[in-house]
Amino acid sequence: MELMNNFPHVRLRRLRQNDKIRSLVRETHLRVDQLIYPMFVAEGAREPQEISSMPGIMQWPLDQVAEEATRIAALGIPAILLFGIPNEKDAVGSQAYAEHGVIQEAIRRLKVATPETLIITDVCLCEYTDHGHCGVIHNGTVQNDESLELLAQMALSHVEAGADIVAPSDMMDGRIGVLRRTLDEHGYNQTPIMAYSVKYASGFYGPFREAAGSTPQFGDRRAYQMDPANVREALRELEQDINEGADMVMVKPALSYLDVIRQVRDHCDLPVVAYNVSGEYSMVKAAAQNGWIDEQRVVMEILTGIRRAGADMIITYFAPEVAQWLND
Repeated sequence: MELMNNFPHVRLRRLRQNDKIRSLVRETHLRVDQLIYPMFVAEGAREPQEISSMPGIMQWPLDQVAEEATRIAALGIPAILLFGIPNEKDAVGSQAYAEHGVIQEAIRRLKVATPETLIITDVCLCEYTDHGHCGVIHNGTVQNDESLELLAQMALSHVEAGADIVAPSDMMDGRIGVLRRTLDEHGYNQTPIMAYSVKYASGFYGPFREAAGSTPQFGDRRAYQMDPANVREALRELEQDINEGADMVMVKPALSYLDVIRQVRDHCDLPVVAYNVSGEYSMVKAAAQNGWIDEQRVVMEILTGIRRAGADMIITYFAPEVAQWLND
């Protein structure tokens, strides 16, 4: 009402009339150095294999992962997040913490090829277990406390191979404290933990399960990932991870949970990461391929919205394209 009373003296369109003015008064900025690119490394692959539900995203052979990471670094993207697909899986995900596992070997190669790139590793057993769940199974149920020791071994093996940051995504209770204690006891008290603090049991993960070969062989993950309807619970998860020693906190997925990102941002002073997940990527790609949307415009709008909600960093499969657009 006050605005109407001041018209025509107050005209908000004055600050929208051309690109230079709009840029000058822009409140939220998306930069290349805020992006993290997820990469899938397949132990048995001989050639890059495109993921059918994620156009443009590959499972990379060990022999070619360094070449791709070098391309990503040249675009100015500061960090990559690694997921591994091993040749062999078993009930306890033993390849997840093997000295010469697929991710451990990928880290070593990347540290030689692109030493300036930050290597973040996903710490979860689902890609390595033959049942596809994120921990040890007894009587059809994921065992929380028994799984923690294996997750700690996995994180330690990644850091010993050269990982810069570990990112536990399993959603077991107490895992941040166990990982922090294990890393500290082995002399890695400077290694940050990027906690998947608020990870929902989401339908948007579908394409990722093809990419990582991690579909559960029975049931689902709703007994340990969060109910999409809950936000107060998200703040409890957040507080728990902060108290246990998390250095960064994450909300996953991003697009349907912008309100949660904002609450997390307002609730803590730690860096906030948002994961623009596979289903969000694939929906945009499919619509763009059908000519229904302008891909670049929509992607930039989505990622800017994630930043506006409060995320400091965004994990996104769009990172190379966005970096190219921003650099151009």
